[in-house]
Amino acid sequence: MEQRFHTDGRVIIGELKGFDQTTNVILSGSTERVYSADEGVEEVPLGVYIVRGDNITLIGEFDVEADKQIDLSTVRADPISEVQH
Repeated sequence: MEQRFHTDGRVIIGELKGFDQTTNVILSGSTERVYSADEGVEEVPLGVYIVRGDNITLIGEFDVEADKQIDLSTVRADPISEVQH
């Protein structure tokens, strides 16, 4: 699984299926994780999702089994701010 941080502050989780020379990526089984300081993490299913390379801030791999052990309803965090250019 891959974790993608968009320049608009969104966090998209999904399996990397493809990419091109400008770092546009195709993800399958994608979900957006919406963080809140007051409530648990909301997960919004997206399915197959294409992200333009110029909107990606960070790409990383994470342990799927360890991620499944986290109770996201108990996680509180301020939303990530947009990247300012």
